[in-house]
Amino acid sequence: MRSRYTAYCLKDAKYIHDTYAQAKQAQNNIDDIAAFANYARFIKLEVLEEVAEATQEVVEFKAHYIAENTHYILHERSNFITEAGRWYYLDGELYDTPTTKVGRNDVCPCDSGKKYKKCHGS
Repeated sequence: MRSRYTAYCLKDAKYIHDTYAQAKQAQNNIDDIAAFANYARFIKLEVLEEVAEATQEVVEFKAHYIAENTHYILHERSNFITEAGRWYYLDGELYDTPTTKVGRNDVCPCDSGKKYKKCHGS
C-alpha cells in the first residue's frame, strides 16, 4: 500500500496499474491513473489500521492531497491479496471526507507548520 502511495507521489502510473490484482487491471486504464496522479499533489499518508492474514490484507488509510488549492482526504479501507507471492490491490471501500480550500497564508495541511505558500502551495 505504501509503495502505491509513493508511486502516486512520483506519478508512476504504470507501477500503480501493475500492482492491481490481475482481475482488476483491465478495469483500470493507465491513462486514467496518470491523469489523477498528475492532478493530485499527495502530501501525507496516515495508516489507520492493518489486518494481515496469509493471503489477504486489509489496510485502512487516509491519503491527503492538494488539487487546485483544495485539501482532499482519500479515506479508504483497501483489500489486498497475494498472487504469485506478491501483494496486489484488489478493491476498497471509500469514506466520505470533507474538502478544505487552502489559502496562501494558511498552515499547510501536510503538518509541516509552514505556511501553505512556502510549503506545498508553490
